[in-house]
Amino acid sequence: MIRELYRRYEYYTMPESAPMDLDTLRMWIKEHKIDSFRMCYLRDMYEGRHPILLQKEKPSWKPDNRITVNFAKYIVDTLNGYFIGIPVKTICRDPEVQEEITFIRNFCDMDDSEAELSKICSIYGSGMEFLYLDEESDVRITYMTPLEGFLIYDDSVERRPLYGVRYYQDRDGELHGTVYSRSEQVEFVDDGGLRFLEETRRRHGFSGVPIVEYLENEERTGAFEGVESAINAYEKAISEKANDVDAFADAYMLIKGLGLEPEDLFHIRQDRVIHVKPMDADVLSQVNVSFLSRPSGDTTQENLLNRLEKQIFTISMVANISDEEFGGSSGTALAYKLLPMQNLARLKARKFASGMNQRWKLVASLPTTRMAEDSWREIEYRFTQNAPRNLLEEAQTASVMAGITSRKTQLSVISAVQDVDQEMKEIKSENTAPEDMYRAERSSETDGE
Repeated sequence: MIRELYRRYEYYTMPESAPMDLDTLRMWIKEHKIDSFRMCYLRDMYEGRHPILLQKEKPSWKPDNRITVNFAKYIVDTLNGYFIGIPVKTICRDPEVQEEITFIRNFCDMDDSEAELSKICSIYGSGMEFLYLDEESDVRITYMTPLEGFLIYDDSVERRPLYGVRYYQDRDGELHGTVYSRSEQVEFVDDGGLRFLEETRRRHGFSGVPIVEYLENEERTGAFEGVESAINAYEKAISEKANDVDAFADAYMLIKGLGLEPEDLFHIRQDRVIHVKPMDADVLSQVNVSFLSRPSGDTTQENLLNRLEKQIFTISMVANISDEEFGGSSGTALAYKLLPMQNLARLKARKFASGMNQRWKLVASLPTTRMAEDSWREIEYRFTQNAPRNLLEEAQTASVMAGITSRKTQLSVISAVQDVDQEMKEIKSENTAPEDMYRAERSSETDGE
């Protein structure tokens, strides 16, 4: 555990009038490297490199199981499958803008990028998008982890992005990166001394810093960060339980009353044999061979494991879909079980929409796109939660609503109806079709007469 290095990554702010010189850049990179300890730890938790694997080894004669139960990955993947398993729909009423958005999304494979970005936010508490122009001057959008760079905001109430920094370290230990301001970019290198490469300074084409930060929540807390200690405690408890099973299988044999010679026995720790010599001449009456058994704590261990598992899912607010009782729940009971995760997904959707607004605002600022500078204001986002549905209950509810609510509200209850307006048009078309056929038949009969 590296609790002493476990510091949450906060907003980096500086006055708008302050220049980005080498001393300032060096200070922020140092600050970011300190914050990276926490982010590396969270990444390791998600990828299965847990603290229990780093504990001091026990003596060779003791069982030493190291069992990892990757609740961190389960929580992140379940939440994001629910949140963005169905891709976000980006809608604009202006057909020309909608066509441009669709082209950019397909060109940049945004469905996959947004899914990865959502996962990054759930792991680290925040994630980033990087916008740039390729060799053909087409806009490209890709995701970044907070380990790859950071944003610096101005100290105003609006907290607008002032600078963005992307950097990496090569195999020789040299630092390479790029600083992005609101209008231009310049590369830097640290090969014994930090310096800007002025020959690389140029305009990037966007009206703003071309890095957008997405937040999981305002506190920048990862999806499993609040239950990280419970996950470690669960792994310790289940590993000790496995150790107890091994210890029971390798129980010590007690030989009492036989006059065995020391050379007939191996080391007690290796052979697990305890020899007690007879106390008097009546040897046969004292002979006893049995196994020593330690007190069983199985019930206590099981109660602890069950309580920790319940706490992990309760505090993280992510449903335990693998629970046996989950699959047999009715529609109402299922809705209540998914309510905490639904609230979590809605909060995340609002943060995600804010970041997507910044993305399209930057794209609209490019002169090469068919989007007006303020067209991003008319874009809407539809997040569809990927939850199990009970169509029978939904259909029954919709039929009960007939005559009480409008037809549009009635159809909106059924999850199988993706576009209510289009569904109403198709229903109207189907209802008018027989009448049109009847009129056509009557018309042909009249013409025949």
